[in-house]
Parts: sequence; C-alpha cells; structure tokens
Amino acid sequence: MSKLSLQNAILTYEQLETTPSKKDNIPEELEDELRRLGCDFIQSAGIVLRLPQVAMATAQVLFQRFFYVASLKKFSVRDIGMGALFLASKVSESPCKIRDLINVYNYLIRRYRNEPNEPLEYLGQVFYEMKDALVIAEMQILKKLGFNVHVQLPYGLMVNYLKVLELTDHETIPQKAWGYLNDSLRTNVYVCYQPATIACAVIWLAARIAQVKLPTSPPWWELFEAELEDILYFIELSFFICSSFI
Repeated sequence: MSKLSLQNAILTYEQLETTPSKKDNIPEELEDELRRLGCDFIQSAGIVLRLPQVAMATAQVLFQRFFYVASLKKFSVRDIGMGALFLASKVSESPCKIRDLINVYNYLIRRYRNEPNEPLEYLGQVFYEMKDALVIAEMQILKKLGFNVHVQLPYGLMVNYLKVLELTDHETIPQKAWGYLNDSLRTNVYVCYQPATIACAVIWLAARIAQVKLPTSPPWWELFEAELEDILYFIELSFFICSSFI
C-alpha cells in the first residue's frame, strides 16, 4: 500500500482475511463493529464541523485502510478517527482547527456514552491529552500507509455515469445511489474495489430498486470498465444498504 498510484490502494485477499486485529485475537464481529463506530464518529464530526463530504469520505477510507495494517488492540478508534479526519481535511483543502475537532469529538463521545455534555476546558489536561493523541495518530496514519493518502472517490464518476445513462433527472435513482455511496463508507468496499466499480454498483442497485431497466446490449457497465461479477459481489457485501433504503 506504500506505492504511490493514481488508483486507489486495493487490499489483497490475504490482507482482508488476516487483519492485524484478528491476529491479536479480536473477534471479527467486534472488529467490524468498531470500524463502523469509527466511521460513524468521523461522519458525525464532519457534519458538525461543516466539512465537505469529500473530506469525510476520504477520512473514512483512510481509517479503514489504517486498520488493515494496524491492530485495534494497539490504536484507539477515537484517536485514529480524529487523526484521519484532520489529515483528510487538509488533503481536501478544507482544513479544520484542531481545537474545534477535539471539542466535537469530545461531545460525540460523551453523547455516545450517555454522559452529560460538558465542554472541554481549553488548555486543560484532557484537551492536551486529546491534542497529543490526535497529532500522534496523524503521524501514525502517514507512517503505516507509507504517506500514500491518495483517495479517489466515486462520487464524480457516479454523476457522470448517470448523465450518460440519462438518469440524472430520475425521481429517486440519483438520491438513492448517492446515499448508497455514503453508507458503503461504513464497510470495507472502498478498499476492495476501484471507484468505477463502486459507482456502477450503486447505480445498478438504485435502478433495480426503482425497477428501471438499464441497457444490456451491450452491457452498460462495460462502457465504464466494470465487471458484472464485481458489481454483484459488491452488492452482496453491502446488502444491508438495501434494507435501509427500501
């Protein structure tokens, strides 16, 4: 994953099956739950901070990548989430202030634990501990990923594909497909497939739910250099998206 490329870093089957957390005897179900929780925190924090979706999406992909080369036993979901969002905000040219990010994460974590909302004391001990953890987490992400923080997202491709298929004005397909892209960030599909495949998969799913037939002669997905097998497997991996939007 350290080799720089214009394409996204895609994991091997071995990396997907033998994660560092699994090697540290963390159950697969717990690992999946913690990954989803970390992504939820990133998305929620980004919304509160009014960051663009590209920053939140980039952060979640970096978060997912990180825990395929590092163990949840050794690194905190909170710290890596903060570090990923802080780094992604700079990569996407929409930097946020460390103080704001820390305050938002403190609020989200206290809410998750059902604790009363108490603002952090600026320059207090907890604030400095979280600041140090954020800075260290950002450095660890850069180190573990070999400074390869390039993330190509499928949002632009999906919009272009919808234009080609003349679906941009459809009543439900664009909105549903966009929602599927966002929900998929909570899974590992962004580290399994290139953006073209992901864009085709969410269009395929949205069109099927809307009962809209797409061209099959020739197959429309081949125009966008995607494979049907990959599209269908993507749908299988992310099947929970279907039930949440139907």
